[in-house]
Amino acid sequence: MYQGEVEELCQKIVEEYEAMKCGPTGFALSISKHAFIDARLKRVDSYHRQLATYIGDQEATTTICELYSQVMD
Repeated sequence: MYQGEVEELCQKIVEEYEAMKCGPTGFALSISKHAFIDARLKRVDSYHRQLATYIGDQEATTTICELYSQVMD
């Protein structure tokens, strides 16, 4: 029913996590790195709320955790 929207949101979440993982590095970037990661987490939060409208809050939370583990491990 909403499979396409769910898949699109999951892909966006994966892209945000990948950006966090490969984002800016180095001592001089420590403050901007925090802002960079914070911006990505805010986007993931927005995607979580959208995802929850399609699959429910608990399932959306589980999905986001699973995607995080896939990307960050």
